Amino acid sequence: MLPVICRPFRSIKYLSFFFIALFLVISCTQKTGQLNNTQISIQVDSVFSLIDSASNSELSSVNRIAFLNKAQERASVIENDSLKTKLFSKISLKYLILKDSANFRKTNQQTLELARVLNDSITIAEANWDLADFYRSKSNADNAYFHFSEAQKVYEKLNKNYESARMLYNMAITQADIKDYTGSEINTIKAIEILKPLEEYKRLYNCYNNLGSITKELKDFDRALDYYTTAREYQEKISEDNILDLSIVNNIGVVYLEQGNYKKAIPYFQEVIDNKSIITKRPQLYAMALNNLSYGKSKIDQNSDLSSYFEKVIKMQDSLGEIQYISRSHYCFADYYLSRKDTAQAILQAKKALSYSQIASNNDRILKSLQLLVKIEPSKSSYYNQKYIALNDSLQQVERQARNKFARIRFETDEFIAENQLLEREKQLWTGVAVSILLLGLMSYIIVDQRSKNQKLRFQQQQQAANQEIFDLMLSQKEKLEEGKKIEQKRISEELHDGVLGKMLGARMVLTGLNKRTGEEIVTERKKAIDVLQDVEKEVRSISHELSHAAYQNIPNFIHSIRDLLDTVKATGNFEYEFIYNETFDWDSLDANVKINVYRMIQESLQNCVKHAACKNVIVELSKTNIGFMARISDDGKGFKTSSRKKGIGLRNISSRIEKIKGTYTINSSPGKGTTVELEVPLEAGTESSTN
Repeated sequence: MLPVICRPFRSIKYLSFFFIALFLVISCTQKTGQLNNTQISIQVDSVFSLIDSASNSELSSVNRIAFLNKAQERASVIENDSLKTKLFSKISLKYLILKDSANFRKTNQQTLELARVLNDSITIAEANWDLADFYRSKSNADNAYFHFSEAQKVYEKLNKNYESARMLYNMAITQADIKDYTGSEINTIKAIEILKPLEEYKRLYNCYNNLGSITKELKDFDRALDYYTTAREYQEKISEDNILDLSIVNNIGVVYLEQGNYKKAIPYFQEVIDNKSIITKRPQLYAMALNNLSYGKSKIDQNSDLSSYFEKVIKMQDSLGEIQYISRSHYCFADYYLSRKDTAQAILQAKKALSYSQIASNNDRILKSLQLLVKIEPSKSSYYNQKYIALNDSLQQVERQARNKFARIRFETDEFIAENQLLEREKQLWTGVAVSILLLGLMSYIIVDQRSKNQKLRFQQQQQAANQEIFDLMLSQKEKLEEGKKIEQKRISEELHDGVLGKMLGARMVLTGLNKRTGEEIVTERKKAIDVLQDVEKEVRSISHELSHAAYQNIPNFIHSIRDLLDTVKATGNFEYEFIYNETFDWDSLDANVKINVYRMIQESLQNCVKHAACKNVIVELSKTNIGFMARISDDGKGFKTSSRKKGIGLRNISSRIEKIKGTYTINSSPGKGTTVELEVPLEAGTESSTN
């Protein structure tokens, strides 16, 4: 398994962190109203100090995690969300490095939530990167690939090419883990295309190393050797000291080993082992190379006693906890004993190889161990064969090299331009033929398109004429309402003048005359005048109530138009209707274009009720929705199968009009159960009338 390149955690003196934190505090003062800059700086200083303590490798894991827990607690109370997000991101990565899964998942989730609220793209990408590393360490390839992909999308959007390429590489090796070699090759090539101009030699080394590994798995050994050679060339360009070339040397030896060319493989493994620093710097690679060397020698000279080398390798790998590599070493050891015809030891080592491969969940090694046991232990070959077939059938994924051609061609095009120059003339010829065909097709398309546009223009002209008719109808309706208002105003004026004003004048004159007289008769007369005034008061109240009721019953012009339409169609269609609408919504405030098109679509639906449905009842409903309003026209007619019905002129009209006002429509119907047409129209913010 190739290593994932984790997000780097830079170990800097916490004083530097303090200045960074202080800068963030100053730039985000609006979110820290309850604490001043000095107090927040002290909090941040404390958190970074704890993170710094948790980075001390001389402490035990328990103590380091305890420091991180304190850092997490103190970061949680910081009220500056931007700063808190950055702190959580660093704490989360530390938990991941210390393999504290529970605290990592918790802090990582908090980081993502805060970063999404703040729209902090960089932190979102880093949190996804950390989460992908976590899932890959748990062999959860699907989730690992998903989060690498999420991080890559963010980096690509931010034009962070280097980070985007690293995510592509991580995606590629995750795909290689589950034997998606084609997908792995494609993403590795994408990463290489980005990294080459950046001259990131170490990353290019990793990419070519991965290409060598996956092509080796596809048994394309020549290409694998080419890729490993290229990886070694990039390794030599890396400025800092390293022994990465030894990994490539070992990999090249493995290619020859799998080819069966043992004599050619041995010098490569010997070169790795002869390096003086490898046993201290890369003990895993040393053990692997020693095992490969011993295995290669056993194939050439079956009489040599190499058991001590195999035992040394297994002991070293056991101390390092390299379980899956122990499985391979036991396998090679078993094959060594088989070549020496020591069946008992061969069976023992093969069973150990099978056991360790099962512990490591290495299915490839399990299959190879079962194959070896079939050969070594014939008496149980049926049992091992059955297990092999069952496992192989459940894991088999056939990868065809033909699916890799497109990615390889795209990658190799720039490097082989010189070879393609000889084909340029032929290409120009075919281009001329293609252009001619294209022009012919374009002319045909223009002719057909022009005819379609003419037809559409005629259709639009018909709709404009219909729209004008509706507009005139609405204007007429509005004039009628205005005329009704004037008549009502005149009636109220006459009521006030002839009734209320006359009575008040009479009462005033009586009271004026009585003011100069006294006696019981005068009291009686004054009471009569007061009664007249009370009558006037009642009459004024009555007129007020009539006016209030008239205002409450004010029906919009648009609603009048719909009701008149229903009355008109009802007369010819012989059906009863019910008209329901939201009385608190100002329907006349709708845009004229919306009203005209909705009116025409309702009219079209009602005509369909008359022509096709043979219905007895129709319900038209206008209701308010969250985004606008909805018009629903339902009937109890014959209905039809919506899946088999062709789109006639009426439905094309509805489709065209609803598209103009950016709405949607649905038709629900079935034979014998009537039809319902729903028109949903969105309204832009600010176009809706407020309700009282």
